[in-house]
Amino acid sequence: MNKKKVIVGLSGGVDSAVAAIRLLEEGYEVEGMFMRNWDSSLNNDIMGNPHVYDPVCPQENDYMDAVECARILGIKLHRVDFVQEYWDKVFTYFLEEYRKNRTPNPDILCNKEIKFKCFLEKAFEMGADYIAMGHYARVRHQPKVELLRGVDSAKDQSYFLCQLTKDQLAKTLFPIGDLHKTEVRRIAEEWKLNVARKKDSTGVCFIGERDFKEFLKNYLPAKPGNIETLAGEVVGKHEGTMYYTIGQRHGLGLGGAGEPWFVVGKDVRRNVLLVGRGAEQEILYSNRAIVTDVNWLGEDFSERECSVKFRYRSRDVKAGIKRIDEKTIEVFYPGRAKAVTPGQAAVFYDGDVVLGGGTIDKVYMDGELRPYA
Repeated sequence: MNKKKVIVGLSGGVDSAVAAIRLLEEGYEVEGMFMRNWDSSLNNDIMGNPHVYDPVCPQENDYMDAVECARILGIKLHRVDFVQEYWDKVFTYFLEEYRKNRTPNPDILCNKEIKFKCFLEKAFEMGADYIAMGHYARVRHQPKVELLRGVDSAKDQSYFLCQLTKDQLAKTLFPIGDLHKTEVRRIAEEWKLNVARKKDSTGVCFIGERDFKEFLKNYLPAKPGNIETLAGEVVGKHEGTMYYTIGQRHGLGLGGAGEPWFVVGKDVRRNVLLVGRGAEQEILYSNRAIVTDVNWLGEDFSERECSVKFRYRSRDVKAGIKRIDEKTIEVFYPGRAKAVTPGQAAVFYDGDVVLGGGTIDKVYMDGELRPYA
């Protein structure tokens, strides 16, 4: 009987390497594929500005780590470029959302369009039966396709996978979804992997860690304006309302006696950033939201109860949801939630099962539209 062939997204990190190990131990035929999705010089050419300063993303270091992992594991490693696809499908959307003064989550779109679409299509051209990624999530293929949270609640990445289709999930394995990070590190050390103690990557998907505001300035010119309180008092200057998000505390350049300042809203028409003192201001809370571009994985419904996560690190909130149309959901959460931000994802759960997710569009408190975008 022929072994099932799985191509693993080998990123140069410990999670994807251990995903490959687990597949090998389960008897699959395993190969690795390293994705290169960002090229500063090429992207600057696309923008028509070859002189934009953009520090080199450490992709080559990650690639060399992936090469060494593949050598240790005794598997073949392919290298593929999706630079143009990433620009067209992910980064242009990312910039457009910022232009609208919304706070997008590019990792979610990157998963949908690159990791589980371009990568999947390439892998199946190479004869794969499945693809696998080192995400902390689980997928159930029988009796029906379901996406579930990862066992390690501190590392669970199901939030970022909410836009995947059932077809994509049916062809995907998450070999470390039932492990905790400590177990992943232990397995890597047992195999003497070069990345066993490598620091987890953070920052924007494939762009990496950098001064994010300065990075955005390369592509979205600054548009300075006033920082004001809700009472209309000018307390400082901002570099562009698009660079700030609701609930943000740091990077405002405001001081003085009293509680810290927080971003509480935006007056886009006047190019004003609205701030207030203290983390528990009433304007930061809401109890209803409209969510658009919904990808639904659960059963059909008109109204139902569930829980919703409005940010990756936020706690689940009990909610009632009502379908407005095929791609739009109204969300009610009487217990209120803080800093629910347009452009971010709302992801719906029934216990550990991901029901679906979409983009937060409008946010209300007792019927009053919040000035969040």
